[in-house]
Amino acid sequence: MLNGKLIKLRALEPADIDLLFEWENNSEVWQISDTIQPYSRYALEQYVNSVQDIYSQRQIRFIIEEIGTNKAVGCVDLFDFDPIHKRVGVGILVSDSDNRKKGFGKEAIELIIEYCKDILECHQVYCNVLTDNEISLNLFDHFGFNAVGVKKDWIRIGNEMHHEVLLQKIFE
Repeated sequence: MLNGKLIKLRALEPADIDLLFEWENNSEVWQISDTIQPYSRYALEQYVNSVQDIYSQRQIRFIIEEIGTNKAVGCVDLFDFDPIHKRVGVGILVSDSDNRKKGFGKEAIELIIEYCKDILECHQVYCNVLTDNEISLNLFDHFGFNAVGVKKDWIRIGNEMHHEVLLQKIFE
């Protein structure tokens, strides 16, 4: 189920710690991940070695791995999982700009939507995207996510405040 034509989504492995250390400590993406400080290698090791159970932790991370090369190109996070109300948030990172616009993100979102619907039995999936991030807005629009609200002046980048849109996909 988590295999596509271009990529597969797989569980975190101890060998991923160097990548996670690089990705989590890239201050350029902190603005969209609500991070304000670097993660230690020890903290990431603890996270990777913990039981990855979405029902107890309410979150899970999948590595996006290119089929053929087995190279990790990014990750998909599910967060704020609520099995009672049957919803979960989704975030995606395709880390290297050389790996963008190759269909990896599109296929990752397609696979994670199927997982959320069929395995987690969610009624809806949501995400938050900056209003000026047209690539992400188009990606989620392609899969039927609808804008349900704008959070004004929600994210500070440098000295400027930016709006963030809440997108929601409800499964029929």
